[in-house]
Amino acid sequence: MGKFNRVETGIKDLIVIEPTVFGDNRGFFMESYSRKDFAEIGMDIEFVQDNHSKSKKGVLRGLHFQTQHVQGKLVRVTAGAVLDVAVDLRKNSLTFGKYYLVELTAENKKMFYIPPGFAHGFLTLEDNTEFLYKCTDYYAPEFDSGILWNDSEVGIEWNFEKYGLSEDTILLSEKDKLQQTLAAFVKSGVVIG
Repeated sequence: MGKFNRVETGIKDLIVIEPTVFGDNRGFFMESYSRKDFAEIGMDIEFVQDNHSKSKKGVLRGLHFQTQHVQGKLVRVTAGAVLDVAVDLRKNSLTFGKYYLVELTAENKKMFYIPPGFAHGFLTLEDNTEFLYKCTDYYAPEFDSGILWNDSEVGIEWNFEKYGLSEDTILLSEKDKLQQTLAAFVKSGVVIG
C-alpha cells in the first residue's frame, strides 16, 4: 500500500482519502499531500491556493461553488470536526443533484477531494474547528455562487440532533441564508465551467 488510500464514494471523481499516519508516544506524523503519491492513486491534480478557516461549533458554511474558474478542493480538518458535504452540479452527470456526506476530524485525519463542478459546504461539530483546503483554481468573487443549504430538492440529512444541534441553533452567514435553490440554478441556465 502507498502513502494514501483512495476510497470511492459512489459519485464519480468524488474521493475520500485516508493518509498513512505514523504515531507513537510523542505524537504523530503524516504527509497530507504529495503530487507524486496522489498521482499513484489516480489523482494527478495541481493545486494553486490554500485556505484555512476557524469556526465555533454549529457554523454551517455553504453550499458554495464558482461558475467560472471552477475549483476542485482537497479538504481536511486539523482541529475539531466537521460534517462535510458535496453536491454534484455537473450538467451531464448521472449523479447530478446527488450529495455525499463524510465526517472529517482531527482524529480520523481523513481528507475529501471535491472535484470541479460540485457545490461544497460543511457543518462544524466542535468549537475551535480548523478547516484547511487546497484549491485547483484561484478564488474569483465575481463568479461566486451557491445552493441553499436546506434545499428540499437536494435533501441533505444534516443529522443536527446527532451532534447536539438544531436548525434554530446553527450559525449561517447572511449570504448563505439567501442562496438559490437547485431548481433556480438549473432554471438560470448557468453552466459551471
